[in-house]
Amino acid sequence: MRVLVIEDDEELAEAVAVGLRRQRMAVDVCPDGEQGLERALDTDYDVLVLDRDLPGRHGDDVCAELVAAGRRCRILMLTAAASADDLVDGLGLGADDYLPKPFEFPVLVARICALARRSHPAVPPVLRHGDLLVDTARRQAWRAGRALELTPKEFGVLELLVAASGRAVSAEELLERAWDEAADPFTNAVKITVSRLRAKLGDPALIETVARSGYRV
Repeated sequence: MRVLVIEDDEELAEAVAVGLRRQRMAVDVCPDGEQGLERALDTDYDVLVLDRDLPGRHGDDVCAELVAAGRRCRILMLTAAASADDLVDGLGLGADDYLPKPFEFPVLVARICALARRSHPAVPPVLRHGDLLVDTARRQAWRAGRALELTPKEFGVLELLVAASGRAVSAEELLERAWDEAADPFTNAVKITVSRLRAKLGDPALIETVARSGYRV
């Protein structure tokens, strides 16, 4: 799952990013609305955590422009204002959810996971393939009842492959969806991650390499 956090409070943005990465999510951070809008238009994010009161471009404008552009990312709007009118205004602009500050981090995670299940298209909270079970909400996976100790990137790749329901997923798509903006597009990180994931999944092999197409389960 890939998330963009647009928040001008540097301390809060970093705390949210660190916490979400611990939940095995790929996270990018932007400090202002203008830069955040550009990234959200250029990159296929699953969820956008959007502060309402932003420098550069107000969060309301960012939300409205993304909706008008037909972006598929789900928008969770954050704001220090917690009145009913603010909530109605935020949802009326096209935001998918609304969370007033201050908030409990587990609530933020639960809201993000719920929104992610409604994108690209909807992904069920628990994915199954034979004896493999992937819990997208708890960010955990098991095979034949054995818990898999996966890194965030390994889990992200596995989630994307199982959710594709047999469709081959290209290395480019995996890099876009499971890594953050710091990823080198010419890296062999996807190949290495898939190799390690195969080893952890064990036999019989689940991940197949499809020539000129990518990987599939």
